[in-house]
Amino acid sequence: MKKSNFALILLSFFLFQPAFSQTEKEEKGPPSTEAEFEQQYQERIRKEVLNGVYIPKNLEDAMLELDKRVSLEARLKFKALPEDSVCIMMHNRLGQWMILNWGFYGGSRLSHYLRSAGVTFPDDMADFLILAYHRRQNTKPIGIKELATEFRERRKKEYQEEMKKGKVIHEEIRKKN
Repeated sequence: MKKSNFALILLSFFLFQPAFSQTEKEEKGPPSTEAEFEQQYQERIRKEVLNGVYIPKNLEDAMLELDKRVSLEARLKFKALPEDSVCIMMHNRLGQWMILNWGFYGGSRLSHYLRSAGVTFPDDMADFLILAYHRRQNTKPIGIKELATEFRERRKKEYQEEMKKGKVIHEEIRKKN
């Protein structure tokens, strides 16, 4: 790994430490039923702050929030990364920070926004934002619809490939009565 890449990863690690605070009322814990999950999800997608962390409301707000959190030096190194590997290089630090702090698993207003755009998996949401931020830093058009379609199609293709690999455990034919 190049020294500058290691420095970028190290910088992002220190810049994006989880910022959990105890000032907000603790959540009830994980839901035990689908109805509880839905109730918690509906509550979370309306909140501006989760666990003491501001949750952006849309893509532009997320880009502005990243600008506030990432130093100029780190942004310049991030900008210099090749687009085809930026997600791979930044997913385990910046991406994981977004997934955890911006509530992609339990739901947040940002994850809800991304779901409405067609990006449904937390890892894809993080990579979508990393790629969008990289394009913005390089003054390239983000192409929200095209990018969301690309993530959705890639996920669909991976699912279909997994289904082809699977094998039937048990097959049964029943007579109709």
